[in-house]
Amino acid sequence: MSRIKDNALSVTFLALFLICLAGQGLAGMLHYNERQLVDGGQANSYLEYVTSSSFAVDVAENWQSEYLQFLLFIMLTIWMVQRGSPESKEPGKEGAESDEEQQIGRHARADSPAWARATGWRLRLYSNSLGLAMGTVFLLSWLAQSVAGLASYNSERLTDLRDPIGWSSYVTSPEFWDRSLQNWQSELLAVLSMVVLSIYLRQRGSPESKPVGAAHSATGVEG
Repeated sequence: MSRIKDNALSVTFLALFLICLAGQGLAGMLHYNERQLVDGGQANSYLEYVTSSSFAVDVAENWQSEYLQFLLFIMLTIWMVQRGSPESKEPGKEGAESDEEQQIGRHARADSPAWARATGWRLRLYSNSLGLAMGTVFLLSWLAQSVAGLASYNSERLTDLRDPIGWSSYVTSPEFWDRSLQNWQSELLAVLSMVVLSIYLRQRGSPESKPVGAAHSATGVEG
């Protein structure tokens, strides 16, 4: 029970993710089958739908926008600050910080990760591992979206008796960028809202908020 309690946040979000993903598959199947019946096509089973390009492109386009959001936020907050926001470092602390502040190399503690105590390429890799992981997942999700989206788009074109197009034509098409940008703008707005609203508003007990009594100008302070 203590292990579950110590990991309750990640377990809860994993469970919610799986429930929403399964729900998306069910709702998407019903919507897809409704269109198929109207067009005189054949309905799909749940398994057929969740393994189809239509489902894959919808999932991938949301994943890539989420990981783009995290990638940008992680990298931009290294060099940019927002006075008064708990999501920002304090003004004057922009940059990658010193080895002592980062507790790496000879400044590492006894309980620091092994690669934080290393030198050379291992330290450089580990020092940027979070950004690299987010960037890799974003690129893979973007690629998956482009491939699945192309298959789904060409399927619609064939139904309309139009010739299919190639991958390069698809990733430069209005269809692809309409899908991408409508997700990107919503993710960027969400980050902007969190950064700005957390300057003036509070949520007692949340590490995403400043303490209720903290000044609006207090920066990088979490409750």
